[in-house]
Amino acid sequence: MDVEPRQTGVKPPEHQRHKQHHVKYTDVEDTYLENRQLHRSAGWVLLWALGVGAVISGDFFGWNFGLAAGGFGGLLIATFFIAIMYVCMVLSIAEMSTALPHAGGFYSFTRNAFGPRLAFLNGVTDMVEYVITPAVIVVGISGYADTLLPGIPNPVWWLLFYALFVGINIWGTELTFKVALAVTLASMGILVIFYIGAIFSGAWSSDLLFNIGDGSFLPEGWYGVFAALPFAIWFYLAIEQLPLAAEESHDVVNDMPKALIVGIITLLALSVFTLVLNSGVGGGAASIGESGAPLEEGFRAVFGAGQGSAILTFIALTGLIASFHSIIYAYGRVLFAQSRAGYIPRWISVTSTRRTPHRALLLGALVGYLIAVLLEIVGGGESPVGAALLNMAVFGAVISYGLVMVSYIALKKNRPDLPRPYKSPLGVAGAWVGTVLAVISLFATFAIADYRPGVFGTLIFVLLMYIYYFLYSRNRLVSRAPEEEIALVSEAERRELT
Repeated sequence: MDVEPRQTGVKPPEHQRHKQHHVKYTDVEDTYLENRQLHRSAGWVLLWALGVGAVISGDFFGWNFGLAAGGFGGLLIATFFIAIMYVCMVLSIAEMSTALPHAGGFYSFTRNAFGPRLAFLNGVTDMVEYVITPAVIVVGISGYADTLLPGIPNPVWWLLFYALFVGINIWGTELTFKVALAVTLASMGILVIFYIGAIFSGAWSSDLLFNIGDGSFLPEGWYGVFAALPFAIWFYLAIEQLPLAAEESHDVVNDMPKALIVGIITLLALSVFTLVLNSGVGGGAASIGESGAPLEEGFRAVFGAGQGSAILTFIALTGLIASFHSIIYAYGRVLFAQSRAGYIPRWISVTSTRRTPHRALLLGALVGYLIAVLLEIVGGGESPVGAALLNMAVFGAVISYGLVMVSYIALKKNRPDLPRPYKSPLGVAGAWVGTVLAVISLFATFAIADYRPGVFGTLIFVLLMYIYYFLYSRNRLVSRAPEEEIALVSEAERRELT
């Protein structure tokens, strides 16, 4: 069943200026939205798999660099606070996704709370997060794949993996969700095998957790906790993409909150087991903290090196592929929603005959591929530039987190009449806690000097996008895009009341 655009009867005249936000809206024909429809094909289990799958590579790599930054104790404390931030955010967006069930996700929430300018900022930071992350992941995938079939140039591997998983996303949403479920379950199974092996093999030792620096609980002090925050985020980064699937859910009111809540509970459990068990095997925290494949090193410590490098490579690949596939879905919907509303060129949001945003998916792949080529030029992702790009994704993410939780607070105050089939048990207080932690995490992305170029790169990209917005797209927004239409109706109703 296709998603029909919400009809309200409100159609601002062509190029009418919306005085409050200093933007202009262009009316569009019915065919505009007919060519930009998605297909409902997911229940809560498939949504859960999409969300967990997008994150699960964080249990395979990335988190471990927090050990080098803050030691085991520093990363443990950082993970505790980051877990609180994500729980607060997930419950907030679960409520908003039932009230505003549109493909725009965070952009939609911020648009209804604060207007187009901050909505555009939220959309841009989401683009940074979801387009760059697959590019970094595919570099890691090619490194493992090369051990299976050596001699194939990295750009060829990247092209093959992008072609395969973008192709799956273009073929159909139902196939996309089913593949996400399969690779997510496989990745979780591999992690559980490692957890059981680490516990019962005798390879794990608590002493190995504290072999960094002076061997204390906080070898880098409290600054190490601060510096470890961005790496703790990798345990949970991208669970927030689920509201992007609102227009493709069978029953968004019931399915979305359930998928988000079960998803974050799953990720909390995985993060605790991974952090404690993977840090205490092999060479311990000192070695795992510098490893490019911490789980592979963990498997070697638990099961021995004689099991075959191909099996260990497959183990590492599974988690990377799960996140690569699911985040491709996410960037496709972010670009689709922003384009449908006119914030970025409209041609990007045209959907295929199979009701998938094929142009957005291809464009994001092209940009990601070019970023991967850049990584190859500067050292194949092994230089600080690669780590800086990872931090760049985190930087964009925490900006969007802060914006969406402040949006939740504003909507609770200014739109108490908004239907909310699900309500966060933490309410406004939880959103404030999440906002404070997001701001602290934002500053933490500056903690390590090697990663700062990525932060400044993000700022430059956002600045360039805002120049485009002020000079061009703010005068050509689409009033009948679902996210814009419901916001305009609400603003009109509030003006009538005042």
